[in-house]
Amino acid sequence: MKKFDLNIEKILEDWEMHHAIREIIANALDEQLLTKTDDVVIAKKGNSWIIRDFGRGLKYSHLTQNENQEKLSNVNVIGKFGIGLKDALATFDRRGAIVSAKSRHGGISIEKSPKQGFQDINTLHAVITDPIDEDFVGTEFELKGVTDADVEAAKKLFLQFSGEDVIETTRQGQVVKRNGKYGNIYINGVKVSKEENFLFSYNITRLSAPIKKALNRERSNVGRTAYADSVKKILLSSKEKEVAETLAKDLTNINRGTAHDELTWIDVQEHSVKILNRTGKYLFITSFEAMQHPDMIDHARTGGHEIITIPENLKDKIQGARDLSGNPIIDIGQFVQNYNDSFEFNFVDPSKLNNKENAVYRLTPKILDLFGQVPKKVKEIKISSTMRKDFSDEGETLGCWDQKTSSIVLARKTLKSLSEYSGTLIHELIHAKTGHDDVTRAFENSLTEKIGDLCNHILERPE
Repeated sequence: MKKFDLNIEKILEDWEMHHAIREIIANALDEQLLTKTDDVVIAKKGNSWIIRDFGRGLKYSHLTQNENQEKLSNVNVIGKFGIGLKDALATFDRRGAIVSAKSRHGGISIEKSPKQGFQDINTLHAVITDPIDEDFVGTEFELKGVTDADVEAAKKLFLQFSGEDVIETTRQGQVVKRNGKYGNIYINGVKVSKEENFLFSYNITRLSAPIKKALNRERSNVGRTAYADSVKKILLSSKEKEVAETLAKDLTNINRGTAHDELTWIDVQEHSVKILNRTGKYLFITSFEAMQHPDMIDHARTGGHEIITIPENLKDKIQGARDLSGNPIIDIGQFVQNYNDSFEFNFVDPSKLNNKENAVYRLTPKILDLFGQVPKKVKEIKISSTMRKDFSDEGETLGCWDQKTSSIVLARKTLKSLSEYSGTLIHELIHAKTGHDDVTRAFENSLTEKIGDLCNHILERPE
């Protein structure tokens, strides 16, 4: 038997029993990860709790405070410096638990003994015994004097035992489906903080400099400033529909002031839209647009689009943008363009017009003459019995400039009167000539100018 002074100068007074158990579990999980051996066993045995891994076996040298190069080179392990185990042993002793460990290298227990050279000072020592079974696989800790609740509390500090499911794994870490009142922050699978208003839990696996600096000996109460950027990077690396849908549904709560904290990041909002847009039929609109264009919203729903309400500042970010697959994001402008591009006119042969319609239609050359020089791009004037919807005023358009066919298309019903037909034709000729859209200052100026020209042309004719 040998005694090994643990040289514990500072005891973690705030540690409860479950914190000490956490360190034993963490070491076991690290060994499983490094050796790719069987799953760790955590089981009740009589009045004791057993925690066992199936790795290489604990040695007394592991009780020294020293950076473990193997662990330092593996970004996914939990422990680094050999401190946690010593802290755990000290906590067990202080809280009255009896702990022992065995491996093929020998047994380890703890007791208070005089410090070497200072017989009047008792310190915590590890008691090292010779191995009993040199074929024993792994390391087995036996804990007496710990409760079932202590063990369960310790297990809940690990993502693996938390009951929370991983939704997506990215290069930065994992998005985890929240299970309970809080969103938890894990670092390499160990809980270090909780967030009351996070939409998800997160497991950070790529440690930034702020996180490394903030990770204290206690492995708890890591502040948001240390991990916020890492959480954002995880979300911006995500591509799963479930993540995007959950974020997008919460977008509607921004105006109510009840959205979760991840939605305060505009780039996360934008990213969720880019994921969603490529996974299905969605229309992204603001609440004001929804009130403005109810007919268009109904038309989109009928066409199989799911409506996602977004804040005004996000509208500006996604306008003209493309999703992760390079497709245009479907906002109101893109929806109208897609609708117009896919619409098919039902053109009417002029010979099929009735007498009243034909009398108006035959005046087309005179109307064009009144207009003046017809734009060269206009190849034909066509009549259609079907017209695209005008979503700006929730009605059916009377006419349009169709660039695909280089034609001005007029609704058949405009032929009911000369004033309606001629007014619509001139309106669309100005569109073709100027390229300006309705309800723009440029179009209004052009329309005013053309009306003045027509009046001047008519009024100056000799009687």
